[in-house]
Amino acid sequence: MGHIVGVIRTQRERWIEEGLQALAAGGPDAVRVEALAKKLGVTKGGFYGYFADRDALLKAMLDAWERESVDEVIDHIEREGGDPRSKIQRAGVLTFSSDRLLPIDLAIRDWARRDEAVAEHLRRVDNRRMALLREMIGTFCSDPDEVEARSMLAFCLAIGRHFLAADHADRTRAQILARAADLLFDRPHNDRSH
Repeated sequence: MGHIVGVIRTQRERWIEEGLQALAAGGPDAVRVEALAKKLGVTKGGFYGYFADRDALLKAMLDAWERESVDEVIDHIEREGGDPRSKIQRAGVLTFSSDRLLPIDLAIRDWARRDEAVAEHLRRVDNRRMALLREMIGTFCSDPDEVEARSMLAFCLAIGRHFLAADHADRTRAQILARAADLLFDRPHNDRSH
């Protein structure tokens, strides 16, 4: 798909992109060939030149999401370089603070609750993300149990913060998130209250 490093180049990629946008906006039921064709300004028949059926489009969408949210994110953080803590943070920002990837990710998580094939795809993606966290956190933490716990907490923070409605006494959400990251990544605390 190349959203982080490039642009959509083919008509097939345009179908996939419109499908991902429909998924993010309305879940899998919103991914309808006729509606996508209308958005693309093409005939419904043109769809079958690129995909055998709607299920083939849905699978291509999941594959494209995995490439963009894992492969391209990893490529991006490796190119940018930096220490492991900044790589973890950059990967989290690219994936879970992105106006583009976050709504798709959350929609896929919801979809996975009702579709075992999607749940398997999500499990693979999340396992790849956890492996990256383990690798990075393992560079400054030697206890395997602590590496696993910190990795899980970091991942839960990245996803869960989008569902948490609670207020924070005398602090902004950003300040609390920054402090949580300091704790998870074993960084000295910088008082951001002023």
